[in-house]
Amino acid sequence: MFTLSSFLTLLLFGCLTGVTTVLFGFGGGFVTVPVVYGVLGATAHDGSADAMHVAIATSTAVMVVNAVSATAAQHRAGRIRGEYVWPLAGYVLLGAALGSLVATRLGDTLLRVLFAGYLLVTIADSVLRKGFLAVGGDGGPRPLGRFTTTLGGVGIGTVAASLGVGGSVMTVPLLRRRGLPMATATALANPLSVPVALAGTLVYALAPAAPAHTGRVGYVDLVACAALLCGSLPTIAVARRLGARVPDRIHSVAYVALLVLVLAVTLAGGL
Repeated sequence: MFTLSSFLTLLLFGCLTGVTTVLFGFGGGFVTVPVVYGVLGATAHDGSADAMHVAIATSTAVMVVNAVSATAAQHRAGRIRGEYVWPLAGYVLLGAALGSLVATRLGDTLLRVLFAGYLLVTIADSVLRKGFLAVGGDGGPRPLGRFTTTLGGVGIGTVAASLGVGGSVMTVPLLRRRGLPMATATALANPLSVPVALAGTLVYALAPAAPAHTGRVGYVDLVACAALLCGSLPTIAVARRLGARVPDRIHSVAYVALLVLVLAVTLAGGL
């Protein structure tokens, strides 16, 4: 059972989740996974043996609401481009179902290592490979190829759902390298996170290996979800006005800087 201070901590980070959902398309995963894991680890009677599974499951549940809310807001702002969402989202959904099933069978320690490793690889790729920090001037946005849409979509869904991160840290660099500005790439990350969040939440909520625990459905912690959403939903409504106002170069650099910060916090916290 969460204490009042734990609930307030989750509420505060829920506000941060709302900002990252709109500005970076994260949906919450890179913020909620370390925070929920840390809160569970600090509360001995919650039982931290499955803390990483609970953190990932709770993250996917929060992402369902955040990603749908942000998608609606970005659609109203005219930033959703359907040709980049479908059929990629269908293959992401397929991979997400697979990734979630795999994650329920992995140990907590291995999931923690994979989460940190995923962050490190993503940061290195964004900084070292051309096309992310600044889009090339080679004729504007290009469509996604068949290989990227099919196998790439399945891969994105598998990794994203197994680690509870929504896939934005793969879809945003992918779309950037297709020539899209950051405001559009991060906006498109939200609808592409919805299938990951839905598949992940269903699998984690129905996982037969999840121990019975008051306030949880499978691995999904309902109290943590409520606290995070109480902070994120009002913030999404406010932050959606900021996305298009951030210069593209600053937007992309801030994206990488946030990933570096999350990795530092993750390593410092022993995740």
